[in-house]
Amino acid sequence: MEGQLINMWAPAQPPGRCRQERHLPSTVVLVLALDTATPTLVVGLARWTAGGPAEVLTERGLPSGNRHAELLTPAVREVLSAAGVAMADLDAVVVGLGPGPFTGLRVGIVTAAALGDARGVPVHGVCSLDAVGEGARSVVTDARRKEVHWATYDAAGARVSGPGVDRPEDAPVADPVVGDVRFAERLGREVVAAEVTTAGLLRAALPLLDRPPAPLEPLYLRRPDAVPSVTRKPVSQ
Repeated sequence: MEGQLINMWAPAQPPGRCRQERHLPSTVVLVLALDTATPTLVVGLARWTAGGPAEVLTERGLPSGNRHAELLTPAVREVLSAAGVAMADLDAVVVGLGPGPFTGLRVGIVTAAALGDARGVPVHGVCSLDAVGEGARSVVTDARRKEVHWATYDAAGARVSGPGVDRPEDAPVADPVVGDVRFAERLGREVVAAEVTTAGLLRAALPLLDRPPAPLEPLYLRRPDAVPSVTRKPVSQ
């Protein structure tokens, strides 16, 4: 499925090596934002004017579980169609780098890199936790294995610790906490429901949009669930 995502937009360099051929214009910029770090897939389109805030034009948030590869491309098409925008009109792409599960992150980052490579537009990566809520808060999302991904932020919304991964009982968070409400009991504190949003992705990316993009480095924080075996089995005679 990931190969199909790449082929739809032309051959792409691996994540982090996306070809960036076009500089952002100094006037109005159309930015496609996407995130596959959590069980809710997010795709949105925003308009940004240099020196100003971003205006979200349209957004799709889909409960996707492990179906990111199946749902991402149709969601991108729906968002562009709803805004009356063609792929060729895009000026930049923003993608969440996690932390999140290995497969989900790979789908989003490879797709963003492929789109940027095919269209010759810059692709900027941001920490997905930075796009959950705003202002002073702690963020927790599901890391599986009965753990959470977490980060904390000051009053200006700047990240002061994290991202990290821990058992909820050990996560160094403080009120207010936003994110996945299922962990409230184990955290021992209230959690306000919040998810990654297009506005959040653009807010995190605004300081980056007028700079050359950095390599796309996914924030896995730990080894994938499935790893190749290194044990050699004896050959039967």
